[in-house]
Amino acid sequence: MSFYAIELPYRTDAAHYYAALADLPWAVWLDSGGMARYDILTAAPQRTLVLHDAVVRNDPFAVLRSALGEQVAPVENVPFAGGALGYWGYDLGCRMHALPHIARDAGHAPDMAPDMAMGIYDWAVVLDHQKQAAHLVSHQRFAETAELLPQILSRLKNHPVLPADDFRVHGKITSNFTPDSYARAFVAVQNYLQAGDCYQINLAQRFSAGASGDALGAYMTMRSLSPAPYSAFLNLPQVKILCASPERFLRVQNGNAETRPIKGTRPRSSDALQDRQLADELRNSPKDRAENLMIVDLLRNDLGKSCVPGSVYVPHLFEVESFANVHHLVSTVEGKLAQGRDALDVLRDCFPGGSVTGAPKLRAMQIIEQLEPHRRGIYCGAIGYVGFDGNMDSNIVIRTLVYADDEVHCWAGGGIVADSDVAAEYQETLDKASAMLKLLRHYGGES
Repeated sequence: MSFYAIELPYRTDAAHYYAALADLPWAVWLDSGGMARYDILTAAPQRTLVLHDAVVRNDPFAVLRSALGEQVAPVENVPFAGGALGYWGYDLGCRMHALPHIARDAGHAPDMAPDMAMGIYDWAVVLDHQKQAAHLVSHQRFAETAELLPQILSRLKNHPVLPADDFRVHGKITSNFTPDSYARAFVAVQNYLQAGDCYQINLAQRFSAGASGDALGAYMTMRSLSPAPYSAFLNLPQVKILCASPERFLRVQNGNAETRPIKGTRPRSSDALQDRQLADELRNSPKDRAENLMIVDLLRNDLGKSCVPGSVYVPHLFEVESFANVHHLVSTVEGKLAQGRDALDVLRDCFPGGSVTGAPKLRAMQIIEQLEPHRRGIYCGAIGYVGFDGNMDSNIVIRTLVYADDEVHCWAGGGIVADSDVAAEYQETLDKASAMLKLLRHYGGES
């Protein structure tokens, strides 16, 4: 069928459009946070792909490719008009690499935290903040979509309001590391580094609390406290994901691949002069630049598996980007896909992202599995889409709350290298978690 596009009133904030869809199954929102070009919203997928305890014998990326079917032509200025959208959990990568199961599960019953949860959607609401335009769009791959689109359009025109915020956090916010146990894990990391097992290992702690109520209100508060360009709210039956990620993982557009790893962090300061000094200190730090370069080299290698030899390059190295609570050191790596390779090949070759594992990746993941008390689950995986047109965009799942089974979890970590300082690394995890912990306290959590 022909491409469908109906213009909608443009809104600078997509929240009310999401409210119109929020009660539909698998309602999802890829949120620009006011810092990127597009917001993408959709719901009511034609089918869902939910993968538990994924084993390599059923390649999840091949399953997804089959569900997407034959590619359609891309439409200019429409990033997504249907395809697969959802998340790939970090533990999907653990199972693909056949890592031993040492850490405990991510804190949920097995059916609460699938390794992969993707909907196959046939329409989307796209807000283009650059062109100040909004459209309901669809490739109309399925016959049922013709009946669904008028219903969606009616919802979008009804000016719904956001539901009352009844989210609550109960009791004490706990971590799976104490300062002492973190220090012991840090020493173990240093021993592995000195032995030559790795150049860098990412070590994360997890914060947890009891919770109840609707997560949408909490997400709206979260995005006001910590706006980020690769944010997302996924309201799935198994789990609610509230993500304020600053980091793009992979984008594939018209055969070109891009990744933008973050490695290097400083806290923001309310004093303008001190804030500039912190940014300059990060920009010129030999340690942070060396850490960033390690991950850039890892990702150049990962991209090279699916790209034309010689096409992978680094257009931007060691750029400082500033967010609500932290400054980050960001680089960009790009490449051109080789003949016969597609976005899902790139995703499989690069998954999980090197900025949240360390280098070399597989050995770092083995050490993480040994030293972190719980499996990461969704954290450090990716949220994103692969369109019917073959284009893809995804984030790294950091700065994220995962809410299921009356519990809410969030994580923060950092890359440890040979000259790292334990107190500084521990503090960096607290700096990265600051907005999430503030949110949990806002809703009643006790420090």
